[in-house]
Amino acid sequence: MSTRLFPWLAGFLLAACTVETPPAPSDAPATRTVPEPQYTLTKDQTHNRFSAAIPPVLRVPSGAVIEVHTEEASDGQLTPESTVEDVATLDFDPIHPLTGPVYVEGAEPGDVLAVTLHEIEMGDYGWSAIVPGFGFLADEFTESYLKLFTLEDGATVARFNDDITIPLKPFPGVMGVAPATDEMLSTIPPRANGGNMDDPNLTEGVTVYFPVFVEGALFSIGDTHAAQGHGEVCGTAIEAPMRIVYEVNVLKGGRPIPEPQYESDDFYAVTAFAETLDEAARKATRYMIDYLVAEHGLTREDAYVLASLAGDLKIAEVVDVPHVLVSMHLPKAVLGR
Repeated sequence: MSTRLFPWLAGFLLAACTVETPPAPSDAPATRTVPEPQYTLTKDQTHNRFSAAIPPVLRVPSGAVIEVHTEEASDGQLTPESTVEDVATLDFDPIHPLTGPVYVEGAEPGDVLAVTLHEIEMGDYGWSAIVPGFGFLADEFTESYLKLFTLEDGATVARFNDDITIPLKPFPGVMGVAPATDEMLSTIPPRANGGNMDDPNLTEGVTVYFPVFVEGALFSIGDTHAAQGHGEVCGTAIEAPMRIVYEVNVLKGGRPIPEPQYESDDFYAVTAFAETLDEAARKATRYMIDYLVAEHGLTREDAYVLASLAGDLKIAEVVDVPHVLVSMHLPKAVLGR
C-alpha cells in the first residue's frame, strides 16, 4: 500500500497490513502472513445487485479482517454433474451471488475504502462455458458449450486437455461498494463503485482502493475465478466457489479517486470503465497522470511522458459489451520503490 497516498496512515500500515517474511531461498517463494479472521460470512449471505438499499449482513470497524465464502457465478446452477444442456437453460437472474454487503464503521462519502486480499482458496471444481447471446464474439459463437474442471487441493494448474494446462491464479471477478442509488443495478457491468471488474491482477496480496459513495461503504465480493485471461472474451473464466480472507480500512483525508485503483508490492494501478476501449484507455491514462502528479510531485507533462515510457495499459475485460474495463500499471521499481 502506498503510504504516500495517505501519509498519516504510514505507521499503522507498517504494523497492521500484510507482513512479508524474511527473504526466502532463491528456489522457494516468499510466504505471506495471513491475519486471523475476526468475522465469517457464509455463501448463503449473498445478494446479486448493487444498491444502497440492500441492508448489510455484517457491521465491522475499520481494520477488521473478514473471512467470506463465495458461490460460483451461476449460484449453484452449474455443478460438477452438469451437462451442456444446463447451459442452455441457465437463468441469468441469480447470476453473480455476492457475499455481503459489509458495513464498515466510519466510512463516509468521499472517503476511500482499502480492501486487502490476504488469502484466496479455491473450491474443488470449476466450469467455463459459452452462453448463447453472451461474450465478446456472441454473434459468432451461438451454441452452448461447457467445460468442467476438477481443482485438486494444492493444485497450481488446471488441465484443459491432454496437452494443455492453465496456471491457476484465483481472484474475485466482482468487488465493489454500494453506489449512491436505491435502484437495484445489475452486477454485469463495471462501474465507478467497482463491480464486475474481472481484472485477473486482483489476486492475493493486492490492496484495492474503492471510492466510498454511501455511509458504511457496503462492500461485497464474489464471482470468484480460478483462472482468466485479460479480456475474459468468451464470457466466463474458470468459475469456482472460494474462501477469501480480506481486510478493510477506511482512509480519510487523502487523495480522492474517481474509480477503483490498486497496488501490489510491485506496481501501482488505476482502472477505468467506459463503453469503448478508446475512452476507457484515455480515462486510465488521465488517472495515472493524476496519481503521479499528486503522489510523486511530477508536472503533468512529465507524468504523461512517464506513463508513455513505463505505464502498461491492459484490457481487463471486454465481455460486458458495450462496457469495458482498462487498467494502467506502473512498476514501483521505476518510482524508486
